[in-house]
Amino acid sequence: MAKRLHNYLLTHRKRSSLTQREVAFLLGCRHKTKVSDYEQRTRRPVLETALAYEVVFGAPVRELFAGMFDEVEVITRQRARVLARKLSTASRTPLTARKLDLLSQITSGSGSEPAHDL
Repeated sequence: MAKRLHNYLLTHRKRSSLTQREVAFLLGCRHKTKVSDYEQRTRRPVLETALAYEVVFGAPVRELFAGMFDEVEVITRQRARVLARKLSTASRTPLTARKLDLLSQITSGSGSEPAHDL
């Protein structure tokens, strides 16, 4: 798989014909410099801002921040493997089995789609 850009904010902003100042207003930022910082990767947006980007550009956060998502996914799957190893030494109860099943889904990639039935 080709390495994806950290984010696609500039691409979406240019496609939408919005200026940084206009996007800043839509995001609730006082200055366009934050938008520039997000686009240039010198600042990471808080969740509320990332979700506002999703609303503005009509693209899921995981696509807008594709490279960042990939990095987080790798790290989270590594943590899931570590936790699974720790739990596999515990006594096998239904609760432990359920946790191990979830961790198996995470490490195999089948848990990467958003869960809608929680």
